[in-house]
Amino acid sequence: MSKLYKAYLSSYRMDTPDWDCYLKYAGEIYNTPQLQKLSQFEQHFKINRLQHIRSVAYLSFLISRKLKLDYVSTARAATMHDLFYYDWREDDLSHKLHGYRHPKTALKNAFYLCGTLNKKEVDIIKKHMWPLTVIPPKYLESIVVTSMDKYCATIEMIYSASPKYREKFHRLTGIGGEE
Repeated sequence: MSKLYKAYLSSYRMDTPDWDCYLKYAGEIYNTPQLQKLSQFEQHFKINRLQHIRSVAYLSFLISRKLKLDYVSTARAATMHDLFYYDWREDDLSHKLHGYRHPKTALKNAFYLCGTLNKKEVDIIKKHMWPLTVIPPKYLESIVVTSMDKYCATIEMIYSASPKYREKFHRLTGIGGEE
């Protein structure tokens, strides 16, 4: 099992020294009612939006710290990268082109939540769906979050498509299992 996948699985347990370190920088955002409310929304199959955000933010924080990047801005922005309050799968005209539009919605909500954001945090949130967002990320931290968002989403989709993988995932995390 790769170190990255082990770290992904540990994002479900939230009981590591690294998790406590992540919370030192992003806990004031992560623990808000606005973020916690995201557990009500399914993101990718059995994974709710808060869990998806937690996995992306935790992995992005670990990688940015390892690469000696701005891991504080990375942790904060990754925690808000999917900060929107609707189910994007609903048949609603306002949800069309969700992949292109939701970064702007998340950025607007991040400003409401925090008041101010630095340039890296704005770039991370605004461009986390690149290449759907035509303008590429400006900072390495943005590329880390973009990559971890795709990594986590891929695991979540594989989990949903394969009964064998779903059962293994359930044993490792306690999430999902056979229907």
